[in-house]
Amino acid sequence: MKLFLIDDDAAVRKMLERLIVESGLGEVVGEAVDGSGVTAGQLVESDVVLMDLLMPGRDGIETIKALRKEGYTGTFVMISQVEHKELVGEAYKEGVDTFIRKPINRHEVLAVLKRVGHHLNLVRSVDSIRHSLRALGGEVETMHPQVPPKPSLEDKAGSMMLQLGIAGEAGAGDLMNIIRWLDEQERRNGPLRDLPPLKELYAEALRLGGPGEPAEKEVRALEQRMRRMVLQTLTHLSSLGLTDYANPIFEHYASRLFEFQEVRTRMRELEHDTEGTSSKVNVRKFIQAFYMELKQS
Repeated sequence: MKLFLIDDDAAVRKMLERLIVESGLGEVVGEAVDGSGVTAGQLVESDVVLMDLLMPGRDGIETIKALRKEGYTGTFVMISQVEHKELVGEAYKEGVDTFIRKPINRHEVLAVLKRVGHHLNLVRSVDSIRHSLRALGGEVETMHPQVPPKPSLEDKAGSMMLQLGIAGEAGAGDLMNIIRWLDEQERRNGPLRDLPPLKELYAEALRLGGPGEPAEKEVRALEQRMRRMVLQTLTHLSSLGLTDYANPIFEHYASRLFEFQEVRTRMRELEHDTEGTSSKVNVRKFIQAFYMELKQS
């Protein structure tokens, strides 16, 4: 995967390049301090443009519009502060694939770019098959398309976390362990009718995450991480809904993962820049709904 970096902060560009190279996700083939001097011709070799939303000269949205007009067909991943709700909504409308939040979190960057790289590889595989069939004189349109391998439960969980804006949260690994444990229990004992008590669930997640019996303080720490992460999910969805009530991620997940009254409360708080929150999150409901969503997708 070949990436082009556009960010007015040299330290951010250097950090991103180091993460990309050290992780083996691809190579950086070019960079710029803002979008005003970048043309589609410079991006011929680039699969992905990783770009700041707010820059001097020409911002990220105007840059996307200009590059699309020039014929660039690659993928855009935007870097942004969460507060700019209106700009985030407009960026999605212009075709941004995914957002990475500032301050940059290593785990979130790697999770986003791995998903983007996986998608690009699938597209290339399908295109290669079509080209081969045409070369053999076959009519691609009359043949059954190759079905890509079904994503694992963990793949789907990672993708869902990205959509919910929590891939880089401290509790993301804990949630993944909880999903693994629940899936294992269903494989052994059949469908789960209900979740066990949260403390028991947290202890099982910690056992999956490392050797030894988890201490009480570790369970309490996990409980705090989960609550913070669930609140972050509520904030992210509320921000999307505030920007665009018809946003498909907001429409699909808000009422499934939370009581909608709490979503409305959080939306009002964000609208008025209220410090803190009075919204209540039901972590048990969130985990159960998250898991059921994965199983049904």
